[in-house]
Amino acid sequence: MKQKLVLIIILFNVFSAHSQEIVVNKLRSETSRTIKKEADTTHWNWKRGGLLSLNLAQGSLSNWAAGGDNFSLTVNGYFNYFFFYKKDRHSWDNNLDINLGYVQSTSLGGRKNDDRFDYLSKYGYKMDSVGKWYLSSLFNFRSQFFNGFTYSNNVGSLASSFLSPAYLILSVGFDYKPTQNLSIFLSPLTSRSTFITNNELAAKGIYGIPAGHHSINEIGTFATVNYNNSIAKNINYKGRMDLFSNYQSHPENIDIFMTNLFSFKINRFFSATYSLDLIYDDNIRLFGPNKTSPGLQTKSLIGIGFLKPLNVRKLKYS
Repeated sequence: MKQKLVLIIILFNVFSAHSQEIVVNKLRSETSRTIKKEADTTHWNWKRGGLLSLNLAQGSLSNWAAGGDNFSLTVNGYFNYFFFYKKDRHSWDNNLDINLGYVQSTSLGGRKNDDRFDYLSKYGYKMDSVGKWYLSSLFNFRSQFFNGFTYSNNVGSLASSFLSPAYLILSVGFDYKPTQNLSIFLSPLTSRSTFITNNELAAKGIYGIPAGHHSINEIGTFATVNYNNSIAKNINYKGRMDLFSNYQSHPENIDIFMTNLFSFKINRFFSATYSLDLIYDDNIRLFGPNKTSPGLQTKSLIGIGFLKPLNVRKLKYS
């Protein structure tokens, strides 16, 4: 038994000495080898870029027995611009989206079918060593440019206009960035304000604002998910989903704002695009038999046209 114990101790010492020699040799080779420096991009503080898209569709009929509009023209445009800042523990993300669309036909005349501008700004302070968790503040402002109408028997009624409604979100929370293409922001304390600057619309008492008033403020919890990436060859997806729960009134009724944009590249300058927007706001009660119930709002647009990615540039400021 003693001989076996002695043999085990000897073998253990030999193995330990051999392992130490391997480690020492490995360290020596690592410290003496020539290190090839990778391309360093961390010194670039600013990054900016974007996307410009213009889709056009036209149709015409002459002596067409099956019927239809003699002429129709649809134009849709989309503009996106972003600029990001990152240095040390600080990050600042900014994103601007502008959507405009117009339809002209002989029977219905001219109407818009898309109108939105949306600016999102988010500042973060890195909390961990790998840069996935940030203590963040968020600012979001969303509205439209032109008057919008709802139609009954081809008669239009004013439903919205510039800054009517307009939405302002101020929030403090945590931003999780597992990859450069995905961001998940969570906030237990968020202020959401809704504004109507148009007096005619303010008198109607819509968008959750009491009649005769021009604004309302809500306090609640807020989450937003942003994702932008190529999901297949020549197919890019850009999506965002906002969730808001009002602490003061029916917190179980969660408001949803979701945008989706798919770009299918055809060649250098042309592509097909498909956009789908979904909105559920418990304050907007324009649906149901008596038009006093909330409902899911949907908008989808598809087209083929000009697509121009704006060059991504990295800038350094000392």
